[in-house]
Amino acid sequence: MAERGRRSSRPSGDDRQAAILSTAEQLLGERSLDDISIEDLAAGAGISRPSFYFYFSSKDDVLLALLDQVIGQVQHRVATLPRDFDIDPAAAWRRSIGVFVEVFTQHRAVAAAAITARLRNTEVHELWSKSMQTWVGYSTEVILAERARGAAPEGIDARELAAALNLMNERVLAAAFSGETPAVDHSDVLDVLSGIWVRSIYAHDLSHDLPHEIPHNQ
Repeated sequence: MAERGRRSSRPSGDDRQAAILSTAEQLLGERSLDDISIEDLAAGAGISRPSFYFYFSSKDDVLLALLDQVIGQVQHRVATLPRDFDIDPAAAWRRSIGVFVEVFTQHRAVAAAAITARLRNTEVHELWSKSMQTWVGYSTEVILAERARGAAPEGIDARELAAALNLMNERVLAAAFSGETPAVDHSDVLDVLSGIWVRSIYAHDLSHDLPHEIPHNQ
């Protein structure tokens, strides 16, 4: 007679779903989503093809769940960061940007697949866009606070500046993950991005130093 309270050795539905997601991320590190079959995902999770559809409707659905997990990690970690920009702005921005770099580097295969899939998948596109809006909102709030306390100069509209900087992060990371040329080396990404952010937010506007007319060649 089985003992009461003993946990069943059979995997639960949550375990099977997690196994599918783990298999998908592993396989995405080896080949594209188009080259991964439902049979591959099911076999890696130790279930049958029909059982796969109990948890996900498609491969894109799996990718969407993976992306949601990655975005959730970033948002949770950013939310718990100390907002001590008044103490050391450069270090505070570096920590914030470092969360993105670290999490997306750990899940680079998911990020690369999502960047490709969002061009054809509305749900992936909407999830990515929603997360970008959240990050732009956070950055805008900090930039405005830094300007209000006199640490950062007025200049480019804060939200537009935040949008441009976040889009830069996305593009630089995407190039690094996909092995494009040119691209910033993985080991230098955080230094480069945080350096650009700090200079863009805190440097004075140099536009007034530029000549209004380009002199003709003599």
